Amino acid sequence: MENKHLQLNEYNQFRAFLEQQCGIVLGDNKQYLVKSRLAPLMARFGVDTLSQLVQKTLNVHERQLRAAVVDAMTTNETLWFRDQYPFELLKNRLLPEFSGLGRPLKIWSAASSSGQEPYSIAMTLAEYQQSRPGALRGNVQIVGTDISNSMLEVCKKGEYDALALARGLSAERRRKFFTESDNGMARVNDNIKRMVNFRHLNLLDSYALLGKFDIIFCRNVLIYFAPEIKAKIIAQFSQALNPGGYLLLGASESMTGLSNDFTMVRCNPGIIYQKNV
Repeated sequence: MENKHLQLNEYNQFRAFLEQQCGIVLGDNKQYLVKSRLAPLMARFGVDTLSQLVQKTLNVHERQLRAAVVDAMTTNETLWFRDQYPFELLKNRLLPEFSGLGRPLKIWSAASSSGQEPYSIAMTLAEYQQSRPGALRGNVQIVGTDISNSMLEVCKKGEYDALALARGLSAERRRKFFTESDNGMARVNDNIKRMVNFRHLNLLDSYALLGKFDIIFCRNVLIYFAPEIKAKIIAQFSQALNPGGYLLLGASESMTGLSNDFTMVRCNPGIIYQKNV
């Protein structure tokens, strides 16, 4: 099958479509990324070239194709306990701070990809409760959201292959929190799965239906957005946080110049952002 690179004008049209649909900004000369992500869709949707696929995608009536394209372009790599320190901060600093809460503690993992982050949060909570029984008086509600329906299916299933399991998961945690399958896969135990509720959400849409949170993880996501969209998303996170709640961004992400709703808290290591009261 012919599968040439996109012409520059086609690539620019596609970039505009992607930014409008989900806020992601593709840089110059990222045609190779578009090709690698979209090539598997060609046979599925009966087109012979990448150019034809993109032209069909621009048609507003091609809803199924458009959803599949956004799905393919927004699926990102992830790993368990990514960067380690946010989960240590959660266990050693944030959870003790919320221990006197007389209601359920609510945590949101935004853009949760294939589920490693929200399940890592759930495992951290389980470890904290095991080491300090009764410290959290209410129960804990974790919400994991993503724009990709295929990723949400993976999240809900909670079953991972050897390659995914090898990325950031210790042997001890694998033994403690997973049930091994005969086919080399391992499934997240039910007590951990029950802690997380997965929902579809585009970060460009309203968050009102999710309710209010005490802690929001949105890590290594904002780097894909233009500054004005980052500012809009952070403003919506502020609305979704209870006063004094915390926002955790990725190690390379900063809120500088984007919002005055938060106070930066330097930790060792890492930085977290506390919503002003």
